[in-house]
Amino acid sequence: MEKRTVAGRSGQEWLSSLPACFLLLAVVIFSTSSDIHNKVLQLGQDLWSGYYQLRFDPVQPTCNPAINVDAAVQQRLAQKPSGDDALLGGLLDSGPVDPKAIRASIENAKKACQAQFADYRSIQSRITPGVKVYRSVELFIADVVAFGLTAQRYILALIVMVCAATATFTRHHIAMRGMETRLDYTVSHFLQFLANSMLLMSSYMYRKMSHDSGAIMTTGQEVLHDLWIGGFLLLTLVSVYKLFRVPSEMKEGGSLMHAFLTVPLYTTMCLVSGSYFSLVAHNAAGIGIYLDKMMELSDMFLNVGLYVWAGMMLKQTRLASLVFNLFRPWKMPPELLAVVAVMVASVPTAYTGASGIFVIAAGSVIYSELRNAGARRQLALAATAMSGSLGVVLRPCLLVVVIAYLNRQVTTDNLYHWGGWVFLLTSVLFLLMSMVFNRQRGFKLAPASEAFPEMITALRPVIPYILVIAAVVVFYWLVLGVAMDEFSAPRILPVIMLGILVYEHVRFKGSREHVSGEIDHKGLEQSLRSATTETTSEIGALLLLFGLSVSIGGVIERSDVMSMFPQALGSPWSAMLLMVAILVVLGMIMDPFGAVILVSSTVASIAYDSGINPIHFWMVTLVAFELGYLSPPVALNHLLTRQVVGEDEMNASYLKEGTFYQRHERVMMPLLVMGVALLIVAFGPLFYYAR
Repeated sequence: MEKRTVAGRSGQEWLSSLPACFLLLAVVIFSTSSDIHNKVLQLGQDLWSGYYQLRFDPVQPTCNPAINVDAAVQQRLAQKPSGDDALLGGLLDSGPVDPKAIRASIENAKKACQAQFADYRSIQSRITPGVKVYRSVELFIADVVAFGLTAQRYILALIVMVCAATATFTRHHIAMRGMETRLDYTVSHFLQFLANSMLLMSSYMYRKMSHDSGAIMTTGQEVLHDLWIGGFLLLTLVSVYKLFRVPSEMKEGGSLMHAFLTVPLYTTMCLVSGSYFSLVAHNAAGIGIYLDKMMELSDMFLNVGLYVWAGMMLKQTRLASLVFNLFRPWKMPPELLAVVAVMVASVPTAYTGASGIFVIAAGSVIYSELRNAGARRQLALAATAMSGSLGVVLRPCLLVVVIAYLNRQVTTDNLYHWGGWVFLLTSVLFLLMSMVFNRQRGFKLAPASEAFPEMITALRPVIPYILVIAAVVVFYWLVLGVAMDEFSAPRILPVIMLGILVYEHVRFKGSREHVSGEIDHKGLEQSLRSATTETTSEIGALLLLFGLSVSIGGVIERSDVMSMFPQALGSPWSAMLLMVAILVVLGMIMDPFGAVILVSSTVASIAYDSGINPIHFWMVTLVAFELGYLSPPVALNHLLTRQVVGEDEMNASYLKEGTFYQRHERVMMPLLVMGVALLIVAFGPLFYYAR
């Protein structure tokens, strides 16, 4: 698929990137159309009072507004008992008929009918040609919104399958180690074949089980079943093709232990959960059932794809380099620059809602800019892995919203308030670790008299980007009535990045001038194409991992592992120690949203019943999850960092000399920062309450 074929485009770009681009654009259009429809409805109400009544032609009432009351009364009095009353021998007869009551009833019915006709004529007279034109547009937008809501599940299934097949074809799935030998390649792709076959069989069995149960299957459900089956069939065929197409660059030799480390994480999760459901739970459809549950959160997983796409478009722009240029005049040591980069990255992380998503979306930009500023590889890798860890407790992080939605004991305001203090704590710890324990050269900044004018000069090229961003945000706010928050960010950020790409295309007339002075001849189309090509593999790897993480959560839930723990512990100290261990492990093996759902339904009640304050518990949970994402043996954020910076950079970072800490700084530094933060957040308040 790397060979150029038609019109200078590779097979991957035609068969994967182009469909993925259309699907992602469709998500943005459908979600934005909902905002447009709300605004159109509001505008219609402003133009025509009571517009909601004018959206459809009124139905003419069937009653008679000119009924003769006297004749109707006489007709009612002349009526004989109905058949049922006659059979009951008049037992239901309540006495003589009151003519006055009958007349009053008929007169009231006549007045109501006349009012209905008056409303009918009033509405009909107000439906002018202008209203008809306006409502035809409004109803078309409403149909688009309804279609978009219905299509969400199918779009997600298509994106997962197209992008997962691309990740398999390009060897881009998330694994502990990259493939280096023929043994690595064979073992990895053989196990991927087994896992994909298991997914195919589970999806087929789920479809068969749904039919055998006698439940009524809608057309939409049938289509979704067929999409999963067809997608996993494609994935299985791709893995078979790759299994027998060993690349020539693969070296001979290798060890079986290293080969198992090259197996993608989703494959391991699939084999574990599939074996459990088939052999223990005796339900071969288990994985298919839990993957179908993924559809219930289709908007959230589609947002993941949009965030990654926006991050890859950011990588195609000059914006990140220009922002880093603002700090270069101060001649910061690399350690301090790494702290600044991680703290700045906390803001977009708060919008993405998960550190792993941010690492995939913007990790390569942070790593390359830190390296350009002189940071050593180990430090740059550590900062990249941590780049999303500090912002998950800040407003408007969607993960916090999910926690508050699932747990009535806490509110978003309280969580965000204490999250700000947790952010301050982790930032100070990162600063101390970088500047006191990790500094390898003197701490000396450039004089403000020299640095500040240069910083102002470096700010000038950033101003147009700020204006583009502000224009998009203000447009959504003023025209569509949508503020930039955790709910709107997924659809606004891609529009912002598209606006920046358009600006650069116009400003540089199809070429982009780098900070180094080199010219990269990329126009709008090529930049968007490059960003989407990178996005497809990243989305496929991430979403398939998230989907199988949901399945692992199902194994934990179905196996009643959590029931092995006591429902309440006598001491908050022992309960907190147990909670910390459980939460860190869950952070190692599950995606954040799935882990929050599992924790809410299992261990949260144990913590509450053991005397741990709910807000305190969830602050601990968020920090513990981040420590889990940075902790071996899985260390997901480090694996995602490897994914975005490449195997060559990772291999070049390995040191044979120096202390243990220096040789493993990229892992040790984040562990120490988040580990100390977790101990303080978990047990500090208990010391305070114990006084």
